[in-house]
Order: sequence, then structure tokens, then C-alpha cells
Amino acid sequence: MTFEMREHPGWTLVNGHWLRGVSDADQPPYALPVNGPAPHTFHLPNPLPSTVPPALHWALLSIAPVRRHRNPSLWDAIATAIIRQVVRADQARIQHARFRQAHGPRVDTPYGPVHALPTPQTVLKLTGDDFAALGLAFKASALQAAAGAYLEYGAKWAELPPADLVAELQTVPRIGPWTAGAAVADYTHDWSLYPYTDLAVRKWAQAATPGIEWPDDEKSFGEWWRTITDDHLGALTVLTLAWGAHQASQS
Repeated sequence: MTFEMREHPGWTLVNGHWLRGVSDADQPPYALPVNGPAPHTFHLPNPLPSTVPPALHWALLSIAPVRRHRNPSLWDAIATAIIRQVVRADQARIQHARFRQAHGPRVDTPYGPVHALPTPQTVLKLTGDDFAALGLAFKASALQAAAGAYLEYGAKWAELPPADLVAELQTVPRIGPWTAGAAVADYTHDWSLYPYTDLAVRKWAQAATPGIEWPDDEKSFGEWWRTITDDHLGALTVLTLAWGAHQASQS
């Protein structure tokens, strides 16, 4: 059975169906998977590098293949990555839902309504009090800086190669390497650009291989992770995150 990856905080269970509203700057909002591109399937590389620990191999094999919807909206990917900054996944999901429901466009589906994130035009019109009422005061300046930059440069950004897009996004105030990498991985599905020293990757790699003592610090972990994943950095990173999401859903 293929595992569906829904780590994006926009996914909402509506009358038994997982749905997600999508909005952008200049097109009508719609819902996944009712509309939009089909999900991408990630397979476990075969053969795996010999450097991959057997326990990690078997853990990933237990859920592969994994399906995931690439984010079709660069704006949504950027705004979502900002909301996910320095908070736990469950808290990001709450903040994301509040933001959508308070200021995002409603999308009607055969199963019920969902809300997409507010468009960049809407975000620029919000006041400090609007953000504070949603518990997003800390994210206000970053979201508004990103909204303004997206309206000015979004068309150019969408044409950049993924690695160049990561660099370009970091010219926006309060978008650093983690946010840029997470947004671009979400938008392009190039998971070699995801911040793979992230706590989630470290946590689930350790959980999948309890007999191995992984490095504690980000730099050392990153060096080891690049070594063991070899030419499959992106695939093994996203599959490890998927395995972790599956484990969390079982608890």
C-alpha cells in the first residue's frame, strides 16, 4: 500500500477526504487532489548505496513507495515555510489553519469547503493586530516582506533552476537557508535542497536505527548524512521524513 505524505500543514480531513486549498497571486484558488497536478511517487533507490545502514534500509522499505503532492504554488510554498519557522509541526498546523480560515479564500469541493492561504495581495493589507489575533505576530514582517517580493519577482523566481531559487529567496528579509530550502523542496520536489540537518531528519534517522549513535550536532550529522546517502540525498531525505510522518500517525 502506497503511503500518502501529508506533512504540509494545509491538508485538512473533510468528511473522510484529505483536501488542501491552493492559492496564488493571480489565479483562482482550487483544491488538491480535486484539481491540480497528480501526486509524485518516490521509490526507494535500487540499488541503495552500501553506506546506508541496514536498519534504515528496512525502515524505508516498509513504507516505500511514497506519494506526495508537489506544491503547485510557489507563493504557498514560501508562506508555508515561513509559518513553519522555529515552531513544532503541530503548532505550525494550528497557525496555518487559523491564517487560512481567517483571511484565505474559500474553495468549495464535492466533499465540503476548504480554505487556501491568503494571497500575497491580502497579506500586504493585514495589520499588526490581524496577525497578533492569530498568534502570528512574530511571522508578520516575514510574511509581508515575502508577499511584496513575490508580487515583484515571483514570475522571475518561477523560471529559476531550483538551486538558484534557494539563493534568490534568501535576499528577502527573514528568509534564511532553512526557509528557502524547505520552500524550494516543497515547490520543485528537489529534496536534495531540503535542509537535511533539520531536527525532523535527525530525529527520524535516529529512530529508524536505534543501534546507531548518530552525531548530535547539525554540522556533523549533515556530513554523515551526505556520506551515507551518496547520490540519493534527496530521495533518502524525503523517504526518511515520510517514515517519520508514518510513525507519528501511528502514535
